[in-house]
Amino acid sequence: MTGAGRAVGAGAEQAIGLNTLVRLQRRRPAPEPDRRLTLPDGMTAPLGFDAVAVPDHLGPLVVPRLPRVGCVYADGSRWWWIVPSDSDYALPWPSPAHYATGALSTGTARLIHRPEGTVPYTPPIPLYLALCRATGTAPDWSRAVPA
Repeated sequence: MTGAGRAVGAGAEQAIGLNTLVRLQRRRPAPEPDRRLTLPDGMTAPLGFDAVAVPDHLGPLVVPRLPRVGCVYADGSRWWWIVPSDSDYALPWPSPAHYATGALSTGTARLIHRPEGTVPYTPPIPLYLALCRATGTAPDWSRAVPA
């Protein structure tokens, strides 16, 4: 034991100095900046647009349940569906879906489906219901309200 009774050697904890913390922070890779999904040439979004991301294994389960499929992007682990802005208003999307305001993606996504015409949207209510079905989640409005 040394000094005020602290053990030195194996198993002893050492304080990390501020300089060490700064060096460690500088070595960490910077997180990828969010990128907005871009619409294909000729597409217009009169209602603005956001995106709903789902794990890529759910994408093929959702497609046959939709009356219309808008622009869909893939980034290797997720499919991103373009929906009108504010499609999350009073609508909690089922887990593991992620609602991305402004259609911000953390990776590089490529377009895998382009609809006919100039409107990029997948209708949000049918998408919501298809995702509920694929995830085994009851739609929010059909759940019992606690007293």
